[in-house]
Amino acid sequence: MTATDRSIELITAAAQAAADRLAHDIIAYDVSDVLSITDAFLLASAPNDRQVKSIVDEIEERLLKELGAKPVRREGDRDARWILLDYIDIVVHVQHSEERVFYALERLWKDCPEIDLPEDAKLTKGKAEEHAQLRATQGDDDLDGDLF
Repeated sequence: MTATDRSIELITAAAQAAADRLAHDIIAYDVSDVLSITDAFLLASAPNDRQVKSIVDEIEERLLKELGAKPVRREGDRDARWILLDYIDIVVHVQHSEERVFYALERLWKDCPEIDLPEDAKLTKGKAEEHAQLRATQGDDDLDGDLF
């Protein structure tokens, strides 16, 4: 089994919305063969809590406006370290960069096929590492806000 056309449509729109809000390392997996509860996962990250919220808000607004999709569940708003949007067909994970490294969801789903994403989303690969290096070089603890 593979992800449905609807799932791919939702993933593509969510990935573009995340890229438009400067998310880092956007990737999507077709998990339909290993999970019965959803077709696909979208993973994205950001260097600060405020940006995590902004990315999630943009994804939610874009999917509602363009595709009439509303999440059945939204979790993690309080701390904004890892916010999950459950659309049943897809699940979106937007994590603070530190949580992304710690939980390493890519490692869990690496055997699942990647879903092709819009070019803007593909260009985000490696942005978290780039940001971390820039931060280390400049030694600026407030750099997170400067890149958003």
